[in-house]
Amino acid sequence: MNLIVDTSIIIAVITNEKHKKQLIKATKGADLIAPSSLHWEIGNAFSAMFKRKRISIKQAIAALEAYHQIPIRFSDIELGIALELSHNLNIYAYDAYVIGSALKHNAALLSLDGGLLKAAKEAGVKIREVKI
Repeated sequence: MNLIVDTSIIIAVITNEKHKKQLIKATKGADLIAPSSLHWEIGNAFSAMFKRKRISIKQAIAALEAYHQIPIRFSDIELGIALELSHNLNIYAYDAYVIGSALKHNAALLSLDGGLLKAAKEAGVKIREVKI
């Protein structure tokens, strides 16, 4: 089963947030897919954590090593489709990349981002629920 994961899921897992076990359980047996923009979003998330003094460079590098161990298939972004989704759903492009990937691969979405989940439902994407 294909499952789209977004930045919120990956960051929660690699930084050992309290939901880590539930999230890993929710992905068990799934083929994980993410838009190719995930790399940049991970970098952006870490830079935001640096600014807030929530993580050290040493911790970020350890988390990055964990990130590289996760078997994720990266999907090319269909920019035209993403722009249409962004316009029609009034969302940022990065959220449209995730939704576009879910539609492209006919895959459910796993995310901790309520706004993204709402827009994905509106676009007809299946949502993988996780109890946290």
